[in-house]
This record gives sequence, structure tokens and C-alpha cells, in this order.
Amino acid sequence: MQQYRILVVDDEEDLCEILQFNLEQAGYIADTAFSAEEVIEKKLYDYDLFLLDIMMGEISGFKLATHLKKIEQCANKPIIFLTAKDTETDKLRGFSVGADDYISKPYSINEVMARVKAVLNRTSRSTIAVESEPNKPLKDEIIEFEDLKLNLTQKNLFINDQEIILTKREFELLRFFLKYRNVVLSREQLAEEIWKEESFIQGRTIDVNITRLRKKIKPYDKNLITRQGYGYIFS
Repeated sequence: MQQYRILVVDDEEDLCEILQFNLEQAGYIADTAFSAEEVIEKKLYDYDLFLLDIMMGEISGFKLATHLKKIEQCANKPIIFLTAKDTETDKLRGFSVGADDYISKPYSINEVMARVKAVLNRTSRSTIAVESEPNKPLKDEIIEFEDLKLNLTQKNLFINDQEIILTKREFELLRFFLKYRNVVLSREQLAEEIWKEESFIQGRTIDVNITRLRKKIKPYDKNLITRQGYGYIFS
């Protein structure tokens, strides 16, 4: 039976020790780090799961998660956020940077153990499926809304069976809106998700890309609504 290795990252040392003890009691190998800077010095590819706090020193858990996803050996490793930041905006941002689960403090240790087990079971099954059938084509992942079909595997869009050519930014914007349909997304959230590799993005840049997207997705342009003072919503 595989023994999973888990890295717990939190600037509260007592909390790290409690989580480490309970994870080891459950049969996992658990290591701790008290800052994102400390994590970056470790051999990260050794770990099967990362438990991250968000509010930590100069490098936040969000930034650390983004860093992990850019490392080839860690890109598919699951991340669970354990944090006191529990607003809907915080949760959406967490999932947008690659989190597999999000647990708000205060939490029970039993809940954390259950979610750790569920995430590891889910991700390990996906890994086994891909490794056992390496030559089998992956099934296309498609998001559908009425006659609009966004193919995430082939990176294309069809409306009424007619292909619509999108730029990479337009494609990612539409994917994000469809993933969080009926949720108002702020310019800050869009910038974090779509322009995450750029240090500064003007709101005008986002507005221009959304205007271009609207022109291309007719008649669904009416579904992409501006909420003045808040952002945008696809409903």
C-alpha cells in the first residue's frame, strides 16, 4: 500500500505540529514548514499533497500555490487550503489558483483527515487511470451552455455547430465565466486568473477583452452582464 507524503505549511507552529501528529497517526508521512520561503527550499516533487495556509509573511498561500503549479513535477499534485479567510471571494481565488479543496478555520481535525483522504483517493485514481492507459486518447472535457460548447481539451468553441475563433485570453475568460456561472467575478479575480503571470493589469485591458469576447459569442453576449461597481457575471 502506498504511503503518502504530505507537506503542511502554516506560520502557526503549534497548528503545524497538531496536524503533523494526526496525519502521522493516520499513516501518512508528514513534514512541516512555517513559511512559503522555507517551502521553496525543499524537494517539492517528493510530496503527494500540500496543505497550505494563506496568510503567511511576504509570500501568501495563493502565491505559493501558483508557484507550485508552475513546477512540472508538482503541477498535478493536489492542494488543500486551510485558512481563516472564508469569504466567497477568497474561496474562488483559492480554486482559481489550483486548489482541490478549501477548509475554513476553525475546523475539526476529523474533517481535515476526511478531506485529505478524499482528495488523495480522487487524485490517485486519476493518476492510475492515465498511467495504465497511456496510449488511450483522453475524453474531451466540454462545458456546455445551451448551444454553446467550449472544448477544454481541444481549446475550441462552437456555437450552433459553428466554430468561433478565440484568442487565448478570450478562451480563458469564457472558460472562467462558464465555470463560475451565476457568480459575479470582480476585475481583480479575472486579473488573478487570466493574467496571473503579469505583475500589473489595467482594468481597461480586461474591459476591452470582454468587449471583444461579447462580439464573438453572439447571441450569448447578452448573458455576459456587467455589474457596475462589482464586475461581470455570466448567467
